[in-house]
Amino acid sequence: MKYLVKDPDEVLDPGLRADLLDTWVAATNAGGAVGFTAPAPVGQIAETLDAALGRVAAGLDLLGVLHNGERYVGMGLLVSRGSWLQEHWRTVLRVMVHPEHQGNGAGCVLMEGLRGSAVDLGLEQLQLTIRDGLGLEKFYGPLGYRVVGTHPRAIRLAPDDYRDELMLVQDLSPASRQEVSGVRWCT
Repeated sequence: MKYLVKDPDEVLDPGLRADLLDTWVAATNAGGAVGFTAPAPVGQIAETLDAALGRVAAGLDLLGVLHNGERYVGMGLLVSRGSWLQEHWRTVLRVMVHPEHQGNGAGCVLMEGLRGSAVDLGLEQLQLTIRDGLGLEKFYGPLGYRVVGTHPRAIRLAPDDYRDELMLVQDLSPASRQEVSGVRWCT
């Protein structure tokens, strides 16, 4: 499994789009917390993917992908807020790995790749949000993320099913990487 950063002029490739759409639909249908609920609304996911790829093509955001030697099977974005007051950090968004490739370290490779891309950009922090109740903080915690806040009932899955959203932050300084004890860094 290889992590790659796609250049802005590469992200409108139809093959890349098809693989990422397939990954997103499969992750949604498998119960992944990737912005939609099963059954995957393919049209809405396609619109959201196209908007994200458009931002990358415009040079606003960074797209990191996983390639398994045959096709793209994972993705994550480093998203800018567009404010000079917040140029020192990015939001990690749309992190997903195709379900057929989960459980073998691919998610760790993706997250370490995104971290490396952030360091290369000279960023100081990464921020991401996760849906509470799925245990996702157990994946992100060992990668150096810590919970810094909770937005109660921020996510409505159904008219009577609300979930909290947890905000996590990772410091990117070399010292912060060594200060986190028990961290499972990808090798």
